Amino acid sequence: MAKILIVDDSALSRRMLRGILEEGGHEVVEAQDGFMALEKFSLEQPDLVTLDMTMAGMHGLDVLEAIIKLDANARVLGASADIQKFTTQLFLEKGGKAFIGKPFDSERVLATVRDAFEGGSQ
Repeated sequence: MAKILIVDDSALSRRMLRGILEEGGHEVVEAQDGFMALEKFSLEQPDLVTLDMTMAGMHGLDVLEAIIKLDANARVLGASADIQKFTTQLFLEKGGKAFIGKPFDSERVLATVRDAFEGGSQ
């Protein structure tokens, strides 16, 4: 279906999300930090990005800003265990589409991904 870039410093989170997305028929590419994410985004040109907010080196909001500068139409979903209202608002203002909460729920993740392609948000 879609090529999705998972950006998360947790190998466990990447593995869990990969399993859900691949079961949903998606191709998955991974990055373990923000700098690698920007490189993979440029090289792989994914259809969608899932982006952890708290990573060492480069915060998720900074990665989001950089991705949007590369492609104003990029579809980026935030992924976080601690989704505070302020962070959510900033994320959406900077061009993010929606959040998927941790721990990941298979149905919720796939519905949010589907919704991102249909132009809505959850």
